Amino acid sequence: MIVKNRYEAVVIGSSAGGLNALKTIFKSLDRSFRIPFIIVQHISPDSENYLIQILNDLNRLNVKEADEKEVPRRGMAYLAPPNYHLLVEPDRSFTLTVDERVNYARPSIDVLFETAAEAYRDALIGIVLTGANNDGSKGLKKIKEFGGVTIVQDPENAEVDSMPKAAIRTAKVDHILTLEGIAAFLNNLENPMNQP
Repeated sequence: MIVKNRYEAVVIGSSAGGLNALKTIFKSLDRSFRIPFIIVQHISPDSENYLIQILNDLNRLNVKEADEKEVPRRGMAYLAPPNYHLLVEPDRSFTLTVDERVNYARPSIDVLFETAAEAYRDALIGIVLTGANNDGSKGLKKIKEFGGVTIVQDPENAEVDSMPKAAIRTAKVDHILTLEGIAAFLNNLENPMNQP
């Protein structure tokens, strides 16, 4: 049985195919879902971060770019800005850096996941979605080591399966789910009575 409100944040990493994956999850969320999301989507350094508007149009959570020193709030989703690593500090505030690329990416999923694991420990849920490299696998392993819940999109249902497969190989993940299954799992966190 999952204890209501035990989890304090959800981190998501996605790359190629991530736009459609995130849309599928967000449009399936209950309107009452309040746990904050912190998201790294690999995007071009000069991107306008159109994903914010697309996810906001789904009317589930308020979506915005993460700001320096901002602390995640319930009912919100935060995206790493283009060309910045997004870190979670021990006090759970955000830090943005332009440090070297990790796994050829900035923002890097591993950077977010590893720092969030240390800040949230067993109150964190980490999710790796579709993508063409192995970013996120080391970070997901760290979330697992700190007692958080780890979820990977089923590679058979991923637009690009490299990132989910790498995460499954690296971390002993708790759940391998379709996008709809991920949304259902998240909805049940805030509505434990829905659990089978």
